[in-house]
Amino acid sequence: MRERLRVQHYALRTERAYVDWVRRFILFHGKRHPAEMGAPEMEAFLTHLAVERCVSASTQNQAKAALLFLYKQVLGQADLPWLDDVVAARGGKRRLPVVLTPREARELLLQLSGPIGLAASLLYGSGLRLMECLRLRVKDVEFERRELLVREGKGGKDRVTVLPENLIAPLRQQLAHSRAVHQKDLAAGRGDVWLPDALAVKYPNAQRAWGWQWVFPSPVLSIDPRTGEERRHHLHAQGLQRAVALAARRAGIDKPCSPHVLRHSFATHMLQAGYDIRTVQELLGHADVSTTMVYTHVLNKGGRGVLSPFDAL
Repeated sequence: MRERLRVQHYALRTERAYVDWVRRFILFHGKRHPAEMGAPEMEAFLTHLAVERCVSASTQNQAKAALLFLYKQVLGQADLPWLDDVVAARGGKRRLPVVLTPREARELLLQLSGPIGLAASLLYGSGLRLMECLRLRVKDVEFERRELLVREGKGGKDRVTVLPENLIAPLRQQLAHSRAVHQKDLAAGRGDVWLPDALAVKYPNAQRAWGWQWVFPSPVLSIDPRTGEERRHHLHAQGLQRAVALAARRAGIDKPCSPHVLRHSFATHMLQAGYDIRTVQELLGHADVSTTMVYTHVLNKGGRGVLSPFDAL
């Protein structure tokens, strides 16, 4: 199954999630082989997730997608009539995002320092997603034009977003630190970095080139889960997630805070500042403006801009 997922260039996170759902499906049915099971077993597993595990509709549909991939792409049973009849969970519920006020965003960021603090500042200052920030490479930082080039963002798309003026100096310091780490790795006979789409074969020297190195390198070496090679990767996502949650607690913020909340806050505060929604859409990398429209709730002051009759008493 992993081979089929990699042939079709699925993300590593998707690969892990799909394999995990198939493992759970097999264990749920007493380690029976999936080829011996069919629609009743799949329905029973999805019902178990919804009724007993109380998972969300999106989680249930992800499990269904993993099982459909297994039967269609791995077991080669795409012509089974029951595959398309498996009921999907009803989703589509519109949820307003958690958004910090400018004061809350400032108090949260003041609780952070070092590379983690700079990464969190970029999430809020540039509207980056978590992995887009951690996967920034040196060559994608444009100081003169005050731009960040986001490569292979959500949906495999590239885009350009703003680099805050007040983060230029801290970012230069971070790059100086990254260069020192890279020079130390080179002196130790290492210094290779992961490159996408077989670029390491096409450009053999690019793995050690400074421009391809991570802006936020990890302090420790790690093993590549696909190739087994030991190299220095970027900072781990969980480290930034935990740091933001703890910073929000120290700042006295009662809202649930994750790194993605900083991206929500970026979009909301841009609209509050009067920027056109199309501009915000491009900075966020949304394919459809309807996705960006969820942030327009901030323009409705006090509930659709109306005055409560209670306030007129």
